[in-house]
Amino acid sequence: MKTTKDNKNGFEIFGFKKNILRGIKEAGFSEPSPIQQEAIPIILDGLDVIAQAQTGTGKTAAFGLPLLQKMKNNGEIEALIITPTRELAMQISDEIFRLGKFNNVKTVSLYGGQPIKRQIELLGKKPQVVIATPGRLLDHLRNDRLKNFCPRFVVLDESDEMLDMGFLDDIEEIFEFLSNDRQTLLFSATMPTPIKHLAQKILDNPKLIKITPDNTTNTDISQRYYIINENEREEAIVRLIDSEIPNKAIIFTRTKKEADILCERLLDRGYNALALHGDMEQKDRLKSIKSFKESKINILVATDIAARGLDISGVSHVFNFHIPLNSESYVHRIGRTGRAGKKGVAITLATPLEFKEIRKIKESTKAKIELYEIPCIQDVLHNKESKMIENILKQDISDESLRLYEQLRGNVDIAQLVCKLLSMILKESIVIGPNKIGYKKEDLIRFNNELESIKKKKQPRSRNHRDRKDTRNKRDSGGKNTKQTDSKNHKRRK
Repeated sequence: MKTTKDNKNGFEIFGFKKNILRGIKEAGFSEPSPIQQEAIPIILDGLDVIAQAQTGTGKTAAFGLPLLQKMKNNGEIEALIITPTRELAMQISDEIFRLGKFNNVKTVSLYGGQPIKRQIELLGKKPQVVIATPGRLLDHLRNDRLKNFCPRFVVLDESDEMLDMGFLDDIEEIFEFLSNDRQTLLFSATMPTPIKHLAQKILDNPKLIKITPDNTTNTDISQRYYIINENEREEAIVRLIDSEIPNKAIIFTRTKKEADILCERLLDRGYNALALHGDMEQKDRLKSIKSFKESKINILVATDIAARGLDISGVSHVFNFHIPLNSESYVHRIGRTGRAGKKGVAITLATPLEFKEIRKIKESTKAKIELYEIPCIQDVLHNKESKMIENILKQDISDESLRLYEQLRGNVDIAQLVCKLLSMILKESIVIGPNKIGYKKEDLIRFNNELESIKKKKQPRSRNHRDRKDTRNKRDSGGKNTKQTDSKNHKRRK
């Protein structure tokens, strides 16, 4: 029996070609995400789009799949995707290629730090899709290296991040080189005023899609904060890593220098970490991302911009070394964990002076961010030992271990052998640093209550109370003036 459009499931409802559906299936997608459900039909209809959705919601497939469906494969560049960072450009290129590989789709990434001659060679192979950062794309356009460049589809991805990085003027200049006969799609996590103005200039009667309310956080993420002294940040991060034993963790820092220093400190203490920020050489940035994706390292120390848009699965923990500058940044950061239905943990370090900033983020995101106490050394050791016992009991017995056991069992008592092996393992579980880091929870609750009390005292009294006070003052003032007038009149009569 022929399947009708109404009773199809998953991505079949959009009427994609068989080769595209095959790519979707191989990529592991089964059901469209909310942004994909909303955006794909509108893009297939040929309309311009402004789509507001948070990072990690499936935006690349939301614009990539309908573009793949609409491509003519006529040997020309049909789609241009502009994105803020080289890492995101490579990531989008990989995903578009993966989704369209059964449709013979070729992609090329253009970004700084890569030889121009090599990029020209790749463009000569007639790709259908070009993914580019603004600076390098503008360089190619100004120097007329893109011959007959007339893409029918243009996508601006992570538009707000391009604004933050100062690319807005470059974007406007890029559009001067593009044909007006195009379909334009603008994707952004937030919609600041300059981006709205840009949209008015480059889009034609766009459809607005807004998937999530502003500043919402994933309920699969356990959100915690710890109050520490400023000089305790490094010790606090180390203690929390020891306590949490993360599978994969991203530590967000405010500056590139801070990322380098913290990464160096972690390496000195034996942790498997690498840094990621904009001042690193391209090969080093790629090494960090690849090593983290392939679990060769389990800690990535990164700045916001370098990590923006990166889609890395299996991140169990996100640490905010400093409290994020605003609630939007907070949402973006912690969105790296708790993906694909898995549980995640987001941890933020703050000082007592930043207590009110935590409250602002709580109020803005409507999230449950709980106050925790940094564990002492004994608590961490207990946690590590419990984890160690769990791992030992789950460990499979290998042939090599049986062979070694046969060599050892005649030379040592079994109990002694077990104790010796455990002693070897425990050498790697030393917890260093001061026993107590940060503030006690009870002290912080008392501090918070004091802040609330001060805040209430500063609030203006009710209107009725003020009105009664004003009336009383006027009456008192009136009585006083009357007495003074009577006294003056009496003196005149005298």
